[in-house]
Amino acid sequence: MAKKRRPMTIAEKILALHAGRKEVAPGEIVDAKIDIALGNDITAPLAINELRKVGAKKVFNRKRVVLVMDHFTPNKDIKSATQCKLVREFAKEFGIVNYFEGGDVGIEHALLPEKGLVVSGDVVVGADSHTCTYGGLGAFGTGVGSTDLAFAMITGKLWFRVPQSMKFVFRGRLKRWVSGKDLILHTIGDIGVDGANYRAMEFAGDTIRRLSMDSRLALCNMAIEAGAKAGLIEPDEVTEKYVLERAQRKPRFFKSDPDAEYVETREYDASKIEPLVALPHLPENTKPVTEVGNIPIDQVVIGSCTNGRIEDLSVAAKILRGNRVSSNTRLIIIPATPHIYEEALRRGYIKTFIHAGAIISPPTCGPCLGGHMGILAEGERALATTNRNFVGRMGHPKSEVYLANPAVAAATAVKGRIAHPDEVVKH
Repeated sequence: MAKKRRPMTIAEKILALHAGRKEVAPGEIVDAKIDIALGNDITAPLAINELRKVGAKKVFNRKRVVLVMDHFTPNKDIKSATQCKLVREFAKEFGIVNYFEGGDVGIEHALLPEKGLVVSGDVVVGADSHTCTYGGLGAFGTGVGSTDLAFAMITGKLWFRVPQSMKFVFRGRLKRWVSGKDLILHTIGDIGVDGANYRAMEFAGDTIRRLSMDSRLALCNMAIEAGAKAGLIEPDEVTEKYVLERAQRKPRFFKSDPDAEYVETREYDASKIEPLVALPHLPENTKPVTEVGNIPIDQVVIGSCTNGRIEDLSVAAKILRGNRVSSNTRLIIIPATPHIYEEALRRGYIKTFIHAGAIISPPTCGPCLGGHMGILAEGERALATTNRNFVGRMGHPKSEVYLANPAVAAATAVKGRIAHPDEVVKH
């Protein structure tokens, strides 16, 4: 009589398939095939140098190695220009099909789902910690170091320790102005920045099923801010519609077994969650926006791989329409990809932003990592829709970064202090 397969979570099923195994269990070391190996203008040069050291003459698949010049581009200085030149020449020499720069570039974790390069059921490794974003599609995405990226680029494989899974169940309808960004801030505020160390965070419940794809990607994007190896949402009809309209390969839709084992399960009443703000200098320092007090803000940033998608710009435009950015505040808006920029232009959002007094940036990670397009001086405060607010993250070590969703960000830009959207847009 054949042995019954152990029940598995989504993360375990994806890793088992890619390891050529019928089943895997947490703690096991597996060699798994990689669907996408991703690098950017900061991390890819290190991987390329390692690849050349070992004398590699080709990559495992010219279509599956993806290189996105999104962090310091358009080049901000000689060093960043040199980095991009190195990657550009490598891409040409090795025939990399999916190399993105110039007018084609977008923020990598918004660009790849949009292009259909990542599909449900994939294993994606990227030399960028927010590769966990792809869990919003039902893929196993995780960040790796540049040396591991080099190995994956050459062999198409990488070893993993199968992570334990945690389940986060959200129930109830969201209040106005609350989005996936608030759900992940709420979770991190609950478990802390190390609360899911090397675990797969699985998000479930009727609240999650009602989320748009943009909100799902934002939610999974910040799983790493809780220390997670990956963040995943079970694919449903929303996922299938989004993926099948774009997919360059056949997706595989996995669901966790009903009796799968989780190291921990937490349940939340999502109807009680308010728009949240993470105060300096950790994403776990969360408070409802109504409780943060009167905090003047010098700069607001709406964008990044967390919240630079069309839904985010739509919310910002709704709040900014007919209003003006405070004279004491700079507002920088960064559409995450050229397609999102074009769609925002078509819908009239860009005109709204300009009339409100915002600065419109081309797609770039830019200020999120203190790269360019909005560096903070000593003593300045920023509220951003980005994902990290560590000391010195966006500039001077004595600056401060507050994290929030696009609705709070837009309202803050108008008021010149951290503000609830209802202060600007009445019911």
